[in-house]
Amino acid sequence: MFPQERMRRIRYHAGVRDLVRENRLAPEQLIQPLFVDENIDQRRSVPSLPGQCALPPDQVLRECREIEASGCRAVLLFGIPKRKDPLGKGAYDDEGVVQRAVRSIKKGCGLAIITDLCLCEYTDHGHCGVMVDEEVDNDATLGLYARIAVSQARAGADMVAPSGMMDGQVAAIRQALDQQGQSRVGIMAYSAKFCSCFYGPFRDLAGSRPSHGDRRSHQIDPANGRQALREMELDVEEGADMLMVKPALPYLDVIKEASNRFEMPLCAFQVSGEYAMVMAAAERGWIDRDAAIMESLISIRRAGADCIVTYFAKEAARLLEGK
Repeated sequence: MFPQERMRRIRYHAGVRDLVRENRLAPEQLIQPLFVDENIDQRRSVPSLPGQCALPPDQVLRECREIEASGCRAVLLFGIPKRKDPLGKGAYDDEGVVQRAVRSIKKGCGLAIITDLCLCEYTDHGHCGVMVDEEVDNDATLGLYARIAVSQARAGADMVAPSGMMDGQVAAIRQALDQQGQSRVGIMAYSAKFCSCFYGPFRDLAGSRPSHGDRRSHQIDPANGRQALREMELDVEEGADMLMVKPALPYLDVIKEASNRFEMPLCAFQVSGEYAMVMAAAERGWIDRDAAIMESLISIRRAGADCIVTYFAKEAARLLEGK
């Protein structure tokens, strides 16, 4: 074929490169994780997640306004309560830390609010559900998830994001929301959540490390791609409005397969460990930080994700907007 076909012809000029770009990244496709901690009155950071912090409740609205100004349109909200107990009662308390934060944000900001729905930040044992004989009891946990969903919806959440990977969680939540007149509230299902080592920095910040054992009984084995797709099929059948793959970069193959198979919105979560790796390498001068941010995000979009939860959301939006 050479020299009749020269692929460089469509790369010489920046304008032509823009014309033929196959995938694009926009601020409105990015979701910023946000942590609100009712134990503090100043921002709290951890060494493993540089540049990120937990916020006291009175600073959440200001931060959300900054996120909105960057061009992002949504946040994923996590709460850290003052008190923890075996059943994580703070998670479904109408005056809980997340519920109050949602109401505050709604009063002064136009962001879409997605609330993480789980128990690990609220239980004194750090597990994602009700413990019976040192095991998470799946069915006993579903009732609590339903209560959390209704409470978060009443506070004003636009979408709830169940992350506990309990069997039947989407169906239980959908039924509870509809029965309580909250049919407008969507479900972003953590459908393919792998049992990953990349969650470590998040657990440092959220204080959600399990006091014993691990989460292999309910999170997916990293070796199992077909199993992840089956989990997603079940969540579609149970009424999910969006599907999620978490983490993102180690599971681009799953994202790609899911985007081909399911005709519904697909989200990927670029998790704390992915963020920390980029930050650590950039701090040592080993990589170009901004370039690494954008390349990692566009690779997730190229794999098929419609939107991305990322700790880089606010910063990436500003880079995209040239701010």
